Amino acid sequence: MNALYSHETVLKQEAVDALRVEGSGVYVDGTFGRGGHSRLILEQLGDSGRLYVIDCDPEAIAEAQQLAAEDDRVTVCAGTFGELQELLSDQGVTAVDGLLFDFGVSSPQIDQAERGFSFQRSGPLDMRMDNSQGLSAAEWLASAEPQEMRQVFWRYGEEKNANRIARKIAEVRMEKPLQTTAELAQLVAEINFRDHKNPATRVFQAIRIHINKELEQIEQVLPQACDLLLPGGRLVVISFHSLEDRIVKRFMKKRSKTAPVDRRMPVEINQEQPELRLVGKPLKAVDVDANVRARSAIMRVAEKRHVD
Repeated sequence: MNALYSHETVLKQEAVDALRVEGSGVYVDGTFGRGGHSRLILEQLGDSGRLYVIDCDPEAIAEAQQLAAEDDRVTVCAGTFGELQELLSDQGVTAVDGLLFDFGVSSPQIDQAERGFSFQRSGPLDMRMDNSQGLSAAEWLASAEPQEMRQVFWRYGEEKNANRIARKIAEVRMEKPLQTTAELAQLVAEINFRDHKNPATRVFQAIRIHINKELEQIEQVLPQACDLLLPGGRLVVISFHSLEDRIVKRFMKKRSKTAPVDRRMPVEINQEQPELRLVGKPLKAVDVDANVRARSAIMRVAEKRHVD
């Protein structure tokens, strides 16, 4: 991998420690990225252990395949993490000892201007995790109704000027659709010129989340992960902003409590028990000097309960 696009994996040791890797276990790195977590898992995995890695980014898949060529304990599954059960089923896997998810966009994706994720580097407006399919950011901005854009900018970016920005994009594209990250960043800056941080931050985040269906995938994958976990297995999740973490927090909290019952009804012997047990407190990244983008990272851990 080009040194320019190096990536310092956030909470790497902490996340893998939380997995409690057993030598003969079966584990899933649901967001391979550049393989920082996977390589550390492999250091703790025995000869009979297995690691399944998932990613939809073509460059991440290429790196994962290189790792698999060097280590036969690794199996690469090309696809989105929201397809977890289907991807593992294709490999004959129906139960695992641990799953790790590191949500968000990686530094190599941000740093490559041609991927279109960054407002700091001029490049084509793409923003797709898998840039071989689906609508690019430019295509969505050229066709979306102003009301849809407004809702996306507010819901996923909490952009206070969502309506003005959406109307401006609709106005500009009548003459010439936006094609580059620099064009979009400049348009937003003209409206958010008093913003204390880069004025395009929230809009770029919102578009990326929307076109990649990131939150929908998180909502899809968490129940699948819970179903796949063996008793005693761990689910480790790293989120990078409040929208992601809120979904994870609510899911783990709900699955770690017994279902509410009517106090007027007799207690049933076979009353359904919680599926998960929360492990420790949420952990935030502390040393972020090597990766300042990780300053908002938060890790949550849950364990599958044994059936009584």
